[in-house]
Amino acid sequence: MEWRDQGILLAVKRHGENAAILELLTPEHGRHAGVMRGATSRKIAPVLQPGAQLDVTWKARLADHIGSYTVEPLRSRAAMVMSDRQALAGLNAVCAMLLYALPEREVHLPLYQRTEALLDVLDETDLWPLAYLRWELALLEELGYGLDLSSCAVVGAANDLSYISPRTGRAVSRAGAGEWADRLLPLPECLLGGTEFPLSNILQGLEVTGFFLRKSLQEGAHGKPLPQARQRFIDVLVRRSAQGENQIDK
Repeated sequence: MEWRDQGILLAVKRHGENAAILELLTPEHGRHAGVMRGATSRKIAPVLQPGAQLDVTWKARLADHIGSYTVEPLRSRAAMVMSDRQALAGLNAVCAMLLYALPEREVHLPLYQRTEALLDVLDETDLWPLAYLRWELALLEELGYGLDLSSCAVVGAANDLSYISPRTGRAVSRAGAGEWADRLLPLPECLLGGTEFPLSNILQGLEVTGFFLRKSLQEGAHGKPLPQARQRFIDVLVRRSAQGENQIDK
């Protein structure tokens, strides 16, 4: 068995003396692992950083074997995160969420494309929190748990949408909520579209996506809390918001 693809490096785990197990997200083969021999060498080890874009060839005797990788670097994203705490935390959050949420070897081409585009703007400090929030919405959609925020689930109107049903993930208007309002989640404006929001509003949006990620994934086969890397990224945004850097442009 052999195939060639490109992918985003998600994780590197040392394997023996000079090899490592690489976890990549690829467009044609999904989240896929393989052993790379010589991965700890001085020449290649600095290239094998999370977020790196690689051209890879995977080989195995049988399709269900872990197989081996040979890689050629395409581009590194290390320079984007070296001096930017938000970018580093965001990159770690993306990689951790993909490892947590995606089944192995299941193709998710739209999500791959969204992920590559997101990582390519890591150094856009003001743009990135909103872009990351919308990436989490895309992750929910790709996994089959997308939110329906187009109209009120109760009265069908598309205006005055103020809440989200924690059970169905559908929007609810103020009029439709009625006496049930205190049992619903607030619907931040940033989840409804637009390009400019206070960072505090984006953090509220991340509370919503976090709720549905936990609900959808923890109640399934995962049974584990969301990766701490996600919370560390949110903590960076909270500190930034507290410092008054709270205007985000798309």
